[in-house]
Amino acid sequence: MNDKKIPRVKLPADARLDTLAVREGLPPSAWGENSEALFMTSSFVQPDAATAAARFANEEEAFIYSRFTNPTVMMFERRLAALEGAQACIATSSGMSAILLLGMGLLKAGDHVICSRSVFGSTIMLFGREFAKFGVETSFVSQTEPDEWQRAVKPNTKLLFAESPTNPLTEVCDIRALSVIAEGAGAWLAVDNCFCSPALQRPIEYGADIVIHSGTKYLDGQGRVIAGALCATEQLVNDKFVPVMRSAGMSLSPFNAWVVLKGLETLSIRMQAQSARALTLAAWLEAQPQVERVYYPGLKSHPQHELAMAQQSGSGGAVVSFVVKSPADGGAAQARTSAFHVIDQTQVCSITANLGDTKTTITHPASTSHGRLTEEQRLGAGITQGMIRVAVGLDDVEDIKADLLRGLGTL
Repeated sequence: MNDKKIPRVKLPADARLDTLAVREGLPPSAWGENSEALFMTSSFVQPDAATAAARFANEEEAFIYSRFTNPTVMMFERRLAALEGAQACIATSSGMSAILLLGMGLLKAGDHVICSRSVFGSTIMLFGREFAKFGVETSFVSQTEPDEWQRAVKPNTKLLFAESPTNPLTEVCDIRALSVIAEGAGAWLAVDNCFCSPALQRPIEYGADIVIHSGTKYLDGQGRVIAGALCATEQLVNDKFVPVMRSAGMSLSPFNAWVVLKGLETLSIRMQAQSARALTLAAWLEAQPQVERVYYPGLKSHPQHELAMAQQSGSGGAVVSFVVKSPADGGAAQARTSAFHVIDQTQVCSITANLGDTKTTITHPASTSHGRLTEEQRLGAGITQGMIRVAVGLDDVEDIKADLLRGLGTL
């Protein structure tokens, strides 16, 4: 099986992350291009029928059909796998399709999943509603209490799923502790690394089996395309995920793969710059009298600050959430009105639920990213009507402070 392999880029075995981010992928074509080529083709011509048969039977590694094999997509997959310290990667059409592929590849009717209740709203819907239609049960537990994960384990538990940090509360899970629980249960541990990216955090180093990405966010970095990926061992990717991809086709387009591939080249320097701005903004928000609470792992006031600094290369990331103060007798409606007022007064921040862009974005999670959840589910995840999420970009942080003050100062 696979005696013939697609060649790899010749790099030193000890090449560091920033070098891998600009050079890992495929060797250049016969034309010797320095910037990676974009292969916009749906299929690939085979030299003869026997070779085509061998390649379709997976006896020879080659490019066949872009639903599951394409040079540009493979360049992105190899580069992201290298950055995450994983053996392999499979790219998908979006971050949510990556989680769909995860479930379709690993789970069956009668299986049980343990998931943080603080994850992205669509992830809660996928596990709690869509997978449930096919007989997969999910228990939602506290992001930050490993004992609660342990108590939720059942004989049929097959998967533990977490984000770290979470969207939007920036809660941090102890990946190593969860990996011990997963191993004891004979289950896989999957960690969504969207907020940190491998520039700040590599979950596999702490025992995660699978790393999930929405490439739409920091991997692209400029809000241009939709993309997703799973990073894991070669065995998991080839035996569990590739067969589903060949059948179901939640494929990443070559163009989108190329855009994210080029985004990876600046990932490290973007994350450093945006995280530094986010820390400055978070500290400033803590000092504002109109702000009730700030959620940011880089602040010492964050409940998991020390854990975050250990897991995230000493960085808090680029996402800051905060709750605006409102009259004590105003209730949820008044809190929502106050949050909307702050958002609507901005002139620099982009009002959009996307994050990871070079442009700073601002949103009201309770009515956007988590709008499809019930109020009980939102409150269980700690998301109140007065909460605002800011994904800090490369704008001047003083301009972002002034932008938020337009609303905060007139509450």
